[in-house]
Amino acid sequence: MSTAELHTLTGAYALHALPEDERRAFERHLAECGACAQEVAELSATASRLALAVSTSPPRGMREEVLHRITTVRQESPGHGVPAPTTVVPGRPGRWSRYALAACLAAAAALGGVAVWQNQLARDARQEADHAQRQNELLARVLAAPDAKTAAGGPVAGARGTVVVSASVDRAVFLASGMARPPRGKVYELWFDDGGTMRPAGLMDPDAATASVLLDGPVGGASGMGITVEPAGGSARPTSAPLALMDFPTA
Repeated sequence: MSTAELHTLTGAYALHALPEDERRAFERHLAECGACAQEVAELSATASRLALAVSTSPPRGMREEVLHRITTVRQESPGHGVPAPTTVVPGRPGRWSRYALAACLAAAAALGGVAVWQNQLARDARQEADHAQRQNELLARVLAAPDAKTAAGGPVAGARGTVVVSASVDRAVFLASGMARPPRGKVYELWFDDGGTMRPAGLMDPDAATASVLLDGPVGGASGMGITVEPAGGSARPTSAPLALMDFPTA
């Protein structure tokens, strides 16, 4: 490989895209060529910064455009007096123009960003699944607790509700069936009644007519629970009159 050809491989080397024989030849050249060493350092730093960004999928057709330009556009001279070749050598990767190199770096960063995004989604899904499993296990503990006590309430949004409380687990579960769907943009919110002060206890799924909901947080000194209609996402304090108030069962 000629020295002129070696000067054109800085971009491919920075992206670890050279075959083994060309990589070894280029690294020998790199030890003696300050201009190429500087360009490789700059391109590697750019690729690293781009890879840190969380990107969306690359535009449609980018891959085909990059591959096309790689084989048709020559790279500018690195600036140390060695002219760049004007033709493409058959069977060898094309010369990397700055436009094509920038596109490749952007594509590499985009693909790296997509991988980061996908990994984050996978971690989030695992965390949500673990949380749901812990909640279900705790709900089952309440219902199966030897000291679990049950109290039925009046009509709640077209259904009848039941609350189950376990002092040993210090948690409560609300059971309902036939719940009417809340108004659009609203949600049913559950509350602990701490001596007249309402403490948030979680939200109900607006799409579920039948529900078994583990109230969020310990029972503590709460004497009962309430249900209100709140804006989607819930409220820190009730913004509407309770649909129902239920006393917790006593010993």
